[in-house]
Amino acid sequence: MIGAASDEKVKAAARWLSEQDPAPPHVVNVLKTKFDLKALQACEACKLAQDYRRVALNG
Repeated sequence: MIGAASDEKVKAAARWLSEQDPAPPHVVNVLKTKFDLKALQACEACKLAQDYRRVALNG
């Protein structure tokens, strides 16, 4: 189970990633380093960032 602090780190990473255009190369490694995430958390952040972008585009 993901704790609240970890969940916030994933959300922060997702918000940051959703604002990057284009997304940085090796994005999982960037997120792991920049936000101190595990690989699975970085992947979750990528998925959440995609959701954020979709909502931003569709209103």
